Formats: sequence, structure tokens, C-alpha cells
Amino acid sequence: MSAKVGIVGSGQTKHGNRSEISYPDLIREAVSAAFENIGIDPADIDGVVYGTMPSMMEGVALTHLYFADALRAVNKPILKTETCGSTGISLAFTGYYWIASGMADLILVVGSEKMHEGDSQATMSTVAEPFYQRYFISGAAGIFSLQGQQWAYRYGISEEKAREAAAKISMDHHKDALDNPYAHVKKRLTMEEIKNARIVVYPTRLWDICPNSDGACAVLFASEKMAKKLNRKTAWVKGVGYSGDEYWFGDSDKVVWQCAIQAARQAYDMAGIKNPLKELDVAEIYNPFTYQELIYYECFGFCEPGQAADYTLKGTFARDGELPCDPSGGTLCTNPIGATGLIRTAEAALQVTGQAGAHQIEGAKLALSHAMGGTDQFNGVMILGSED
Repeated sequence: MSAKVGIVGSGQTKHGNRSEISYPDLIREAVSAAFENIGIDPADIDGVVYGTMPSMMEGVALTHLYFADALRAVNKPILKTETCGSTGISLAFTGYYWIASGMADLILVVGSEKMHEGDSQATMSTVAEPFYQRYFISGAAGIFSLQGQQWAYRYGISEEKAREAAAKISMDHHKDALDNPYAHVKKRLTMEEIKNARIVVYPTRLWDICPNSDGACAVLFASEKMAKKLNRKTAWVKGVGYSGDEYWFGDSDKVVWQCAIQAARQAYDMAGIKNPLKELDVAEIYNPFTYQELIYYECFGFCEPGQAADYTLKGTFARDGELPCDPSGGTLCTNPIGATGLIRTAEAALQVTGQAGAHQIEGAKLALSHAMGGTDQFNGVMILGSED
């Protein structure tokens, strides 16, 4: 049995176009906010975990060396974790395992991305194998639109119903982001505006797609002994699960998506969750595209396969619904990729400790956080609870 691990504090930058600030200072902003959040200084931490998207997106190789000062990692052990879009949840796992091993009591975990200085689509277009795969999954919009079409075709969901459900997700999340002080895109949209927006890659339209964001997130993971010493409201890690697919896009089913299903099942088993729809109070799902969020509702057991559109349209996953999903606005409204998965974990921790401010889900005690990455091939799930 591993040692108990909790999240005792976090810090986020304001996300968006942060061209007014250097990349190291962007990271410093999140790290300083985390330290100020719990009233400690860099001397108190035992080590640092850091990650971004592949270094080619930053224009700087081995970024953890470049950012050592901003990360307050001088004279500390530092680990780098990098799994493309799922980097943030992989960072959280690295920090969790470091504490759970008993080798440390307080670890700083940081994810960041300054996407206005790089070329995200060029990076995502060239991570795929160049002779066969790149033509089919070039760029994020292409691969996720294929996945959305597979889902609708598999279950015979009409174009109109799928579009209506995707538009509701977009409208709800953009509205929710208005209450999140860190969110990038904050906009009150109507269903008609979303449904009539220009098509980017069929069936995906403009407001179905996340933005390019600059931003950073820092989270402090602590042992039980350290959490008691700090005397902070703590979000305890109740369950973790991580799974991956084959590299080749056509070799795995992306609708009955086994790596997403297995990641959730592992985390639920560890947390003792039998009925996630009834037992979870809130979920922060990695949702860069609306159609993919519908698939996750099914893979995570929130509803039966093929039913996500119906549940969405009756409001089950809205902020005032039975299981609120992404009350922060989610990835759809804020996406500094290397930080995005860690933001999901930080937001889940804020929810179960009652510190989410204007987008707090009242009474939330058990939350799911998640991220997806690789070439649409990794999924990680972390369950956080308010009770130890």
C-alpha cells in the first residue's frame, strides 16, 4: 500500500495571449502564486516536476534546463515529463508517485506552454509518422473530427442531434468560463451562433475548438505528514488510472476507446467508485473539441454507449446538472497544452476543497480530473476527494 498523497495548494497564471511577458516570467507567475497560496518558500520543497509539449513547439530544446531558475529548482532534483496533450496529467502522476514512494514530502509540479511564440499546428502535424499517418491525422482538428464522425456513425446519431449536443456543450462551457478568473476565452454565445459558425473540419465548427493559449499551472503535492504540518485544506488522491493505445490511429477503436475506459476503471477501482454518475460530484474532462467530450461521457461510464447526446441535451452534464462537467470552462476555453491537464487536476482540487470561487459546485467532495495525449493514444484519470 503506497503512502497517502494530497494536493495542498496551486497557482495559475491568467491564460490567453501573454505576449507582454517572457516565458520564464510566465512560469514564475504560476510558481509564485502556488508558494503564496500556502505560505511556503522554495527551500521547503523536496523536488520539482516540469513539462511542456514536445520541445519543438517551444523553439527551445530541454526547456526544464532553461527554466530552472523560474521553477525555483536550483539545488533541487528535477524531473521532466512529456506526453504531448496529456503532459499535464502525466506531470500530476509523476508528482503523485514521487510522494507515494515515500521518497519526498512536498513536490512542486509545473506545466506550461507559450503557444503564441510557437506553431502548435506545425508541431502536431509533424509528430505523426510521415509516410502514411500524417496525411490522415494531420493537425488536431483533423484527427478529432474523424473521431467525432466515427462516434455518430457507430450509434446512428443524426447529424442534427450530434450538432445540437455539441453546440450545447460549447454554449455552456463558454458561459461557465465567464466565472473563471484564469480562463482565456470568455464569451456568451447563442446556440444559433455556434451552429452557424464556419466549418473548420467537418463536422467541427469554430466554437467546437479550443484556443491557443499561453499559460502555466503549479500544483503542490504533499505527504500526509506534510499536509498535517501545513494545516491546509487538502484534496486527497483517491484513485489513479493511465492507459495507452497502439501508435497507429487505425489500429484502435476510438469510440469504444479502451485506453480511456481502462484509465477510468483503474481509477474508479482504486477509489471504490461503482457508479460514477451518482458518486462523482464534478468532473474536469480534457475537452479540446466538443465532439470528443461526448465520447468521454460514455467511456467514463457517465451514461451508456450512444447516449451521450441525449444526456447532454437534457442537461445532465451542465453546471446545474446531475454531474457538472468542466465548470471552469475546461480546455475548450483555455488550452496552454503542457499545462492543460494539470489545470484539470488543480481545478478538481479547488472544487473538493471548496475554493473554486464563482464556479464552485456547492458541496463537491469527489471529483474526476483527466487528460488525453500522445497521437490520440494516452488517457489519464485522477480522482480527488475531500476526505482522507
